[in-house]
Amino acid sequence: MTAPPLFELQAVDFAYGSQPALAGVDLQVPAGEIVGLVGPNGAGKSTLLQVLGGLLPPTRGAARFEGLPLADRARRDLARAIAYVPQEYGLDFPFTAGEVVLMGRYPHLGAATFEGPADLEAARAAMERTDVWGLRNRRFDELSGGERRRVVLAQAFCQETRAILLDEPTASLDAAHELALQRALATRRDERGVTVVLVTHDLAGAARLCDRLVCLAAGRVVADGPTLATLRSPAVAQAFGVNFHVGQLPDGPPFVVPLEPR
Repeated sequence: MTAPPLFELQAVDFAYGSQPALAGVDLQVPAGEIVGLVGPNGAGKSTLLQVLGGLLPPTRGAARFEGLPLADRARRDLARAIAYVPQEYGLDFPFTAGEVVLMGRYPHLGAATFEGPADLEAARAAMERTDVWGLRNRRFDELSGGERRRVVLAQAFCQETRAILLDEPTASLDAAHELALQRALATRRDERGVTVVLVTHDLAGAARLCDRLVCLAAGRVVADGPTLATLRSPAVAQAFGVNFHVGQLPDGPPFVVPLEPR
């Protein structure tokens, strides 16, 4: 019997009050795939990511994880399976960076259980992977935007889930840390079969990392397929209002250059 897709949306609508954000979205994401959600501002990408994570219930349609309705899954159960990294991450209490990363272990702990050696080792490994181990004793709210982003990414890795949902993960990252994050996500996929769905405006980064792109415009999926073929799609050019030149460096990664519309 064929396993169901890890994530599945069928005819999903979502609206913020009277303002529609998603309309008739069908999407399947199999396990072990890295999928990029792209599209112009206001296309519904972040909303779609939150629907996939069970954070927003569809106004209409079905949203499933591992074949079961997301609405039927307990939040703690979902937190063991899905890590979600929002665009903005704020805290009211002055936690250290190390404490923020350790929050990723909470779904795996009992109500009265404290972190053990295995949890601390998971946190250290995650912080080393995102190059923030040296920041572990610094207050989170005193870090730069890029440093905070890397700490929150470490929290997601520390959570050790089957899927990671990321909203603009490379925002505020310098080039070296952007490439390091892409390598870490690809390694997670290759070695552990982790599924990654990310919202991004960085089409060049998506071309290097993603197995597949899903392009949204006005809350609808207008293109869905292998990354480079999708970037060359007329539907994507129409959604963004520009054409894209997609090339390949000799023995190197692909690149994407937006062109002035003619």
